[in-house]
Amino acid sequence: MRINEIPTPSYVIDEGKLEDNLKILKDVETRTGAKILLAQKCFSTFSEYPLIAKYISGTTASGIYEARLGYEKMGKPYNKETHVFAPAFKDEDIETLSVICDHIVFNSVSQLKKHAKRVRKIAEENNHEISIGLRVNPEKSTQKDHAIYDPCAEGSRMGVRECDLDDDVISMIDGIHFHTLCEQNSDDLETTLVSVEEKFGKYLHNLKWLNMGGGHHITRDDYDVERLIRLINHIKTTYDVQVYLEPGEAVALNAGYNVTTVLDKVKNGIEILILDTSAACHMPDVIEMPYRPPLKDSGEAYEKKYTYRLAGNTCLAGDVIGDYSFDQEINVGDRLIFEDMAIYSMVKNNTFNGIPLPGIVAMNRDGECRTIKIFGYEDFEMRLS
Repeated sequence: MRINEIPTPSYVIDEGKLEDNLKILKDVETRTGAKILLAQKCFSTFSEYPLIAKYISGTTASGIYEARLGYEKMGKPYNKETHVFAPAFKDEDIETLSVICDHIVFNSVSQLKKHAKRVRKIAEENNHEISIGLRVNPEKSTQKDHAIYDPCAEGSRMGVRECDLDDDVISMIDGIHFHTLCEQNSDDLETTLVSVEEKFGKYLHNLKWLNMGGGHHITRDDYDVERLIRLINHIKTTYDVQVYLEPGEAVALNAGYNVTTVLDKVKNGIEILILDTSAACHMPDVIEMPYRPPLKDSGEAYEKKYTYRLAGNTCLAGDVIGDYSFDQEINVGDRLIFEDMAIYSMVKNNTFNGIPLPGIVAMNRDGECRTIKIFGYEDFEMRLS
């Protein structure tokens, strides 16, 4: 199949672009010795894990099921690392995480003290080597537009402050983790690292690793990769630690599409196209962030001859994707292709209103498409009772 022949709605993974991103990340690993992990909270299409495993060092998870997915689909079969962090862990989850994860990162001193000894005991009993870390809060905000994603904001629940650390706590861990960025360049990482070194540098000399978290837009066209490399090498040289990075978006940035069909046209001050995809169900970040996703062969509202409001097929009045303009009139039955749809789409979609989930399709460099998965009524029913 070609992309104009697949059933809609469908997510399409562009494997050529995905691999291009991975090559950039592999170059960073090669030039620094850092280990880069896929943040599965952003992209968990495990059918692509064999490709991803060729280039980077493993996966990181934000919960028990993500950790298991990373371990079963990349960690175990490809001998890659599996890491996990959560604001808090359930007692029963520690049993599993201690034998499938290479790193467990705790969010608070109380969680560390509650679980660390048990984690090490379970790992030893299973002849498994495990590393324990603690998330810290550098208390240096670099967020300008998205306060909801600022873990350094006053009152944040994310990470331990310098004032809450002492040598006894540090003696319980192998490394520290921070995650302060969201879709940002390496200048903001540099700003953060100044604070990290000021507050936690005294501890790093006695630790094995530093995890710089995610939010690094490494594969974006304007990202300063050379600065990133300089920063990583500075940390490695100064403290003799293994450096980890956990990008999600950078792995699959611009490597996916949402192909949709126009079902109807209505008019209410502006012409509105009703699509068989939905912001609420299939690209929820459009509403949550919010943002206006890129659309192939379109312009800003009124930039081109024909302007339309694109909307989903749910009962939610606010299920609106955005206003776009086109050189040609758009009619019922026409197909549209939303871009940059690999990230935070499949991992966050839902079946509100009983709307079917989009299929998942992979497209190779030659433009040939193959179906990975089609969802049906059973996938809706199984989540209910």
